[in-house]
Amino acid sequence: MSNILNHTFNTPYTTAPFSQIKNEDYLPAIEKEIQKTKSEIDVICNDPESPTFENTIEALEFTGEQLDRITSIFFNLNSAETNEEIQKLAQKISPLLSEFGNDIRLNEVLFDRIKKVWDSKDELSLNGEQSMLLEKTYKSFSRNGANLPEDKKVTLREIDAKLSKLSLTFGENVLAETNAYTLHITDKAKLKGLPESAIETALEEAKSQDKEGWVFTLNYPSYIPMITYVDDRNLRKEMALAFGSKAFKGGEHDNQEIIKQIVQLRQQRAALLGFKTHADFVLEERMAKSPEKVNNFLEDLLEKAKPAAQREFNELQNFAKETHGIEQLQKWDSAYYTEKLKQQRFDLDDEKLKPYFKLENVIQGVFTIAGKLYGLQFEQSSEIDAYHTDVKTYKVLDENGELKAIFYADFHPRPGKRNGAWMTVYKRQFRKHGIDSRPHISIVCNFTKPTATKPSLLTFNEVTTLFHEFGHALHGMLANTTYPSLSGTSVYWDFVELPSQVMENWCFEKEALELFAKHYQTGEVIPMEYVKKIKESSTFMEGMQTVRQLSFGILDMSWHGIDPKGIEDVKSYEEKAFQSTNLFPQIEQTCMSTSFSHIFQGGYSSGYYSYKWAEVLDADAFEFFKEKGIFSKEVATKFKNTVLSQGGTQNPMDLYKQFRGQEPQPEALLRRAGLLK
Repeated sequence: MSNILNHTFNTPYTTAPFSQIKNEDYLPAIEKEIQKTKSEIDVICNDPESPTFENTIEALEFTGEQLDRITSIFFNLNSAETNEEIQKLAQKISPLLSEFGNDIRLNEVLFDRIKKVWDSKDELSLNGEQSMLLEKTYKSFSRNGANLPEDKKVTLREIDAKLSKLSLTFGENVLAETNAYTLHITDKAKLKGLPESAIETALEEAKSQDKEGWVFTLNYPSYIPMITYVDDRNLRKEMALAFGSKAFKGGEHDNQEIIKQIVQLRQQRAALLGFKTHADFVLEERMAKSPEKVNNFLEDLLEKAKPAAQREFNELQNFAKETHGIEQLQKWDSAYYTEKLKQQRFDLDDEKLKPYFKLENVIQGVFTIAGKLYGLQFEQSSEIDAYHTDVKTYKVLDENGELKAIFYADFHPRPGKRNGAWMTVYKRQFRKHGIDSRPHISIVCNFTKPTATKPSLLTFNEVTTLFHEFGHALHGMLANTTYPSLSGTSVYWDFVELPSQVMENWCFEKEALELFAKHYQTGEVIPMEYVKKIKESSTFMEGMQTVRQLSFGILDMSWHGIDPKGIEDVKSYEEKAFQSTNLFPQIEQTCMSTSFSHIFQGGYSSGYYSYKWAEVLDADAFEFFKEKGIFSKEVATKFKNTVLSQGGTQNPMDLYKQFRGQEPQPEALLRRAGLLK
């Protein structure tokens, strides 16, 4: 039988045929498609015609179409629905792809053709998108060793092969440690303070493990209520230490040596390519451009936020002392006393709000808002295959009923799914032979599951997470470009968070909340006093939140903005990086870096600052919406036409200025955060 993965999928809209794929299909299919793509590249290399944009740059862009489809399916499942077999395959497939990538980028004949087109670019009549594709193609070779002598190319290949395996192992260790821990409680009295919904979830978790009582895990829907609400300080401490010590306890799943190897290999790679540090290499292709600019940005924000954070910390410390006689506030007290103080000040807590945020209503709400802003309609579809029964599938249509995208939504935790929330792509948008091939987009989250008595009710933080990931999804769905590598979210890393973060703003607006925040039992619209309190409380403890976020960016830059040769101990190095942002006492048994998947497994190395960078953009952008009305068709159309549809076809600052008419003003963020005096 032929392998289903080696053919154009005979499915509705050529969607992935998940239920027909067997794990043993992946490796042979990928090996075959690598060979096929190499043959396509040989055709380009052996073309007797002189190199042109069309026969070289454009031809290369459209090679390996099926390989892209298969690898996106495989690696997306490795994050959302993995198992031991898939993880073992990933350890074989990643180095294969890394080696193949190097085969292309270090192909001298191919690079010679690309360089000839690049050197003659001023004589070519290329449009903006073609010019950007030429630049990105040339740089993807020059920045990956194409200009290196042969011996250094060999070294680069060795480094890349090692890095691809190490980052995979890092993620596998974090997942193994997350799944390995459970807290089993048989005395209900210990759960005092915990909301009934969290107790019910823990009861169902215990039943699924054939245990009496209640079981808590390190998955967010289990961990967050425990650390936020349970009165028993020792339980909070136990959970916090378990969460904070993932892959930091020695043994087979420890990530300390892996981190040191990753940062040293990244540094060696950067030096080989002529860069001072890994951060210098990465930031050359970002809006920020240099480590100095990123560090100045982080330090400037820290200077403005730290006094507010210190005031808030002192207030929290005093509140904890007055309430329970706590002499020294610890990290496992932060969420608990913040929630208590917030309840006292605003008479508002997540348990009051959750009945108004039934998952299905929030999904419908975000669809309605996307309809009002961008004219999209979402139709749930049973004909599109999914990889798990939890996954909902939709057709996304425009005002004329034309298909814009396929959308997968996967909302609940499972053992084979990593923590957190993300947007991903199964097929990118592009235009070829006059046909606009539409994208297949997915968002993956870890929200509280429905229980026997209640539907899935979201915390307000989960609502903003859903909106955030949906903002990324819109960036993918509304893509309108010719070339797949410039499509959708294929933009500078410090620009990619703008569409997601700007989307969160609608969660705080009365006009938007009225569309979907309805009580799951009575249908009553969320009371306006709650809406008012949501807005008022949105800047509550914002100084501490900002400093926390900045600390992650500073930690990232400290790993990647220097030569790491002298780093011997991961924990003590991390503590040094956190010195300027510390509010709480350091905890000996925990380490952030060993589970900092964003920078050691995902693509955020030297890029974590981009969340704050994009907040400057999104606060400034949303002020424009507010000036004209949050559902202004004029502003939404402008945002769609400049930011959401253009992908990486232009410099992001140029796109932003086309939308806003000016560069972003940092004051907008400080105003929104309540940090401007």
